[in-house]
Amino acid sequence: MVSHGDKDARGEDNSRNIAYIRQMLGELRQVALSEGADMLCYLIEMAYVEAGDVQAGRRPRSVFHSK
Repeated sequence: MVSHGDKDARGEDNSRNIAYIRQMLGELRQVALSEGADMLCYLIEMAYVEAGDVQAGRRPRSVFHSK
């Protein structure tokens, strides 16, 4: 469990997780592209863009929970 004193470390973990998700989405997009799955490619690209926005702090991590 993370204490309040570890907030910066947890934030760093969250940032790494979002970066990992974004990287995996980029790879999945390439697979979908090679398979000619246009709609799937588009949806993965939207998730990739969203992850980038979250990573950059332009969007909140959740629209349902405020921190």
